Amino acid sequence: MPAADGSVKVMRDMTITEALVAEHTTFLVVFDQIERALPSLATMPEVQTMARMVEGLLESHAKTETEVAYLALDHILAEHGDLNRMHQDHREIDERLRKVHSARTCAEARKLLKSALLASREHFQIEERGVFPLLEQSLQPETLAELGRAWLRRPAARLEAAPVA
Repeated sequence: MPAADGSVKVMRDMTITEALVAEHTTFLVVFDQIERALPSLATMPEVQTMARMVEGLLESHAKTETEVAYLALDHILAEHGDLNRMHQDHREIDERLRKVHSARTCAEARKLLKSALLASREHFQIEERGVFPLLEQSLQPETLAELGRAWLRRPAARLEAAPVA
């Protein structure tokens, strides 16, 4: 399978910013699909299931950003005021997703989920236009590559630690 071997090599050579942008791109495709489905979701459990799916994706992503990327640059992000903004964005998105589960109506839950998706899209743009270029300017290419390799190892570590059902 030459394509798979090439894909693995490309992934191994990704910097942390390339990896996070790739993850954003994947999430945006998922968000598009959820937004297409939202109007047809007629029950709270349906909307809540979609919200849980987004929560799971974003929780893992935010943890990776914080542990791998933001920590490498926290002093610079703090000086620019970006660090607090990034954490505040994460908290606001999380809160909107949590409110989906306590919404009184299905329409309210759909509106909250749509709002969380929009806020996530805006957050990704801020990172890609401001934070990631700052990372690339501030860190050495080898550091960016090593952080990318650390990012690549994380899913394998989570799979190994996952309990068997």
